[in-house]
Amino acid sequence: MNHIGTAGWSIRSEHAAAFGAGGSHLQRYATRFNAVEINSSFYRPHRPATYTRWAASVPDGFRFAVKMPRTITHEKRLLDSDEELKRFAGEVSALGEKLGPVLIQLPPSLAFAPQTARDFFGEVRAALPGQLALEPRHMSWFGEGVDRLLRQFHIARVAADPALSPAASQLGGWDGFAYWRLHGAPRMYYSAYEPVALKTLAQRLCAVPEAWCIFDNTALGAATTDALQTARQVGGGANPA
Repeated sequence: MNHIGTAGWSIRSEHAAAFGAGGSHLQRYATRFNAVEINSSFYRPHRPATYTRWAASVPDGFRFAVKMPRTITHEKRLLDSDEELKRFAGEVSALGEKLGPVLIQLPPSLAFAPQTARDFFGEVRAALPGQLALEPRHMSWFGEGVDRLLRQFHIARVAADPALSPAASQLGGWDGFAYWRLHGAPRMYYSAYEPVALKTLAQRLCAVPEAWCIFDNTALGAATTDALQTARQVGGGANPA
């Protein structure tokens, strides 16, 4: 199963014709895509009622990935965050069966500390029993020892682009599902991907049983174009308009 979408569900005017009718941007977005990544949860909490409303507005097969709050990852830096984790878990549980992976994006300055990571992953697993994807951005997180720890806690490591190292561009950790995050290259958040890059990506998506592919090059709308093209190439990951 391929879950293909963008970071957020805004629809620019130049892409409007590619989507079906709907009462909200999310409903229109869901006429073409079967997944979205909620990034706003990184910056501020959302009430359970908001998540419930979002879940009710999309088709049964649609799934939401949700980004973990920065208070946990960037401010507390994985330490003493049990209360915040429980609050976040209570909020996103309102998505019900439409909750996909929780994305844990780490700050570039956060180096791997084995005991801190082990304790944190244990707390996360107690609060969030579903799918977890980790996007580390410090070189110390890319090694077999870290991968073993991620496999122990059933956490997939994101394959990111641009990547800070060759290892960061590859999947790692638990292989129960795969998660790609494409930020745009050569200019992050702005650049569209070349057709050959999207073709290669589509082949990789088709090679795994369950794939998530989120385009984060949203600044000028390239994410929507790239996601639509990728979904067409894999023959799934998008709903008919």
